[in-house]
Amino acid sequence: MVKRIIFQSACLLVAAMTAQAQTPAPTFATTKVEGTENVYVFRYQGHQSIFIVTPAGVIATDPISENRPAAEAYVAEIRKITQAPIRYVIYSHHHPDHIAGGKPFKDAGATFVAHRVAKDRLTQMARPDIVIPDETVDDKRTINLGGTDIELLFVGKNHSDNSLVVRLPKEKLLFAVDFISVEALNFRAMPDSYLPDWHDSLKRVIAMDWDRLIPGHPGPNGRLGTKADVQNHLAYMDDLSAEVKKLADAGQCTEAGIRELKLPKYATWRSYEQWLGMNAERYCTFWRDKK
Repeated sequence: MVKRIIFQSACLLVAAMTAQAQTPAPTFATTKVEGTENVYVFRYQGHQSIFIVTPAGVIATDPISENRPAAEAYVAEIRKITQAPIRYVIYSHHHPDHIAGGKPFKDAGATFVAHRVAKDRLTQMARPDIVIPDETVDDKRTINLGGTDIELLFVGKNHSDNSLVVRLPKEKLLFAVDFISVEALNFRAMPDSYLPDWHDSLKRVIAMDWDRLIPGHPGPNGRLGTKADVQNHLAYMDDLSAEVKKLADAGQCTEAGIRELKLPKYATWRSYEQWLGMNAERYCTFWRDKK
């Protein structure tokens, strides 16, 4: 009888441990950026945004709510920290997976800001789940709210033709979405991208004064990026471009040629196996068009 009880208890313990091990990561989370007084990262699944809390109100970025209720959770997380009004929502660029679903922020009274070209594109798209920006930026705008300065900067075409980076000069933080990854390849075949402009925009980011990068998709173990990460990302794109040019020059920008292309220096990066060939296809198109 005692042995049976011990055995049953052990089984229950193993079952509990197994269930715990299989518990999925939380759908969303909010973390304060270390070393800051008022900057937070909101992550929903594989997307993330930042918001800044000031005595005069809150500045938020990307609602990240395409086909999911992230914005409701986002606003609720802000409300756990402050009841100050949400003054602004900044769009990083016009791609819906990052900026759709902003109605809860608009209902809270926020003014939406984006690059001028992003507003043009979103107006043409006319999607009911996307709030059209109220105000636009061309090259640069500084928002001062409650003693905090936030710079909105256009660094050129890259993953889109309307990407803004958000820089906090005092905190030396940068928020940039999709055109800078932390130890990860570019998304699939780099749709809606501009070459060689993308390389130039990375150089402009490297030349800026900042210490830590908050990317639109989390880095390994959720870590923030550094200037070295941006330099490495530029090196990856330079290396890939050079290798694909060799294929193009030899007439080998074919399915077989791309399949044989390897960049072992970056083999540990996220999505290396899945997306290297697709990234290469984009450069094949670029080099073929150059001829």
